[in-house]
Amino acid sequence: MRLVIAKCSVDYVGRLKAHLPLAVRLLLVKADGSVLVHSDGGSYKPLNWMSPPATLRTVGPADVDLEDGVMEQWIVQSTKADDRLIVNIYEQLHESSHDLGVDPGLIKDGVEADLQRLLAAQIETLGAGFTLIRREYFTAIGPVDILARDADGATVAIELKRRGDIDGVEQLTRYLELLNRDPLLAPVRGVFAAQQIKPQARVLAKDRGIDCLTLDYDTMRGVDDSASRLF
Repeated sequence: MRLVIAKCSVDYVGRLKAHLPLAVRLLLVKADGSVLVHSDGGSYKPLNWMSPPATLRTVGPADVDLEDGVMEQWIVQSTKADDRLIVNIYEQLHESSHDLGVDPGLIKDGVEADLQRLLAAQIETLGAGFTLIRREYFTAIGPVDILARDADGATVAIELKRRGDIDGVEQLTRYLELLNRDPLLAPVRGVFAAQQIKPQARVLAKDRGIDCLTLDYDTMRGVDDSASRLF
């Protein structure tokens, strides 16, 4: 991973346009080809980014930019679309590179891990005729919690959370985008499953064509006492 702290401006050009005015920011260049632009506050998310696969090209500034003090320009080009991230660097304050090695992946906490195990064992919870392909299906950007097939034989990717919010839907969206490039799996649809799903997450999931499923953890592990409930 390459870390650069620089005084820069950033423009995203493509399906949408976005501009970050001149400021000091952290630029992350990852081994998978992604480039992320971070600030020092406001959010843990990047201000702007280019997802992999992408290529980074460094060029000298155009003559018109020289007058503004631009010392270097990064052009980050998506390899699957016309989208570009253009970073104009005015002053570089720090640069370092680090080999992080192979990441072992996220180790889920007890309840979330148990939800995954239980849903895999009770895959019919998703619907009649569902069959399990595997848990923790590996992709280049992380493991999909569960990969299954529905009654029609279509591939279904399931992302599991204890509390489902927008970030979980975004995560599943990235997995689906990658999985649908595989002709052996495509078309792949998504199911966002959680014990609780926030209304905003449901709206975003519906917009992305992703189904939502609310899971009852106690029922799945066989400890639901129906006699103690009013309904």
